[in-house]
Amino acid sequence: MKNQTKYARWIKAEARRLGFTACGISKAGFLEEDAPRLESYLKNGFHGKMKYMENHFDKRLDPTLLVDDAKSVVSLAFNYYPENAQQDEQAPVLSKYAYGKDYHFVVKDKLALLVEYIEENIGTFNGRIFVDSAPVLDRAWARKSGLGWIGKNGNLILPQAGSFFFLAELIFDMELEPDSPMTEHCGSCTKCIDACPTDAIKDSKIIDGSKCISYYTIELRDMIPEEVKGKFENRVFGCDICQDVCPWNRFSIANTEPNFQPKEAMLNMSKQDWYDMTAEVFNELFKNSAVKRTRFAGLKRNLQFLKPE
Repeated sequence: MKNQTKYARWIKAEARRLGFTACGISKAGFLEEDAPRLESYLKNGFHGKMKYMENHFDKRLDPTLLVDDAKSVVSLAFNYYPENAQQDEQAPVLSKYAYGKDYHFVVKDKLALLVEYIEENIGTFNGRIFVDSAPVLDRAWARKSGLGWIGKNGNLILPQAGSFFFLAELIFDMELEPDSPMTEHCGSCTKCIDACPTDAIKDSKIIDGSKCISYYTIELRDMIPEEVKGKFENRVFGCDICQDVCPWNRFSIANTEPNFQPKEAMLNMSKQDWYDMTAEVFNELFKNSAVKRTRFAGLKRNLQFLKPE
């Protein structure tokens, strides 16, 4: 037990040194509390046309099916809150997480360095790193690892830090001292529910993903339904509305990761610049960006949908 405590402390200290805001540990095992929630979510069709969410149901709930003999889940949070915002208040709005380089690459590289540290200072192990790239319930593990609690908008909220964080995991066969979940602190606040323009946030932390602006502007490949016309509040890729109104995000501080700093050209784009954008400009502006996921055709579709009649 002494080594489990010592190694857990070392890993957390190295994670901090690498730039992670928070690091917590939980015992790998079946997520019993989350199983009925996931089943109900899928049964109600809240995943919309994201059919991939129907796959690997058991793996989403049991990390030992992802990593043989898994004993620990190390959960990490990395801040992406930007210091500067888009300058033209009339311009179409990007979600803050997409301002810089695609987080999948940046955070995965940081995790690879953490793995190197563990192997050099503690010992070799069997494990895998995950950055939103496999059937892992990130928020459930982050909550269980004591990083924060899940708010009414479905986002993990870190105390005195907010919710503008990427989540990642290292699942491996090393036994470490686990942390304990923390209590919830949303109270009677309903600001996120009240602010959602498409009524995607239900009671009891249930999110109808098929009604979320992020779903419409990123995941949905079909035409956006006309019934939500005029409800996007100028969001062209993703949505931060429920986070922007969350009182806990008054504690957000600007990230210092160079890879997450936005290009000045993007921040300075006028409303007309967005609508005049060519494929060449798109490829240059959003090279290595998460925005590439929607492709130029998808972004043009979103822009056209935002355009007033």
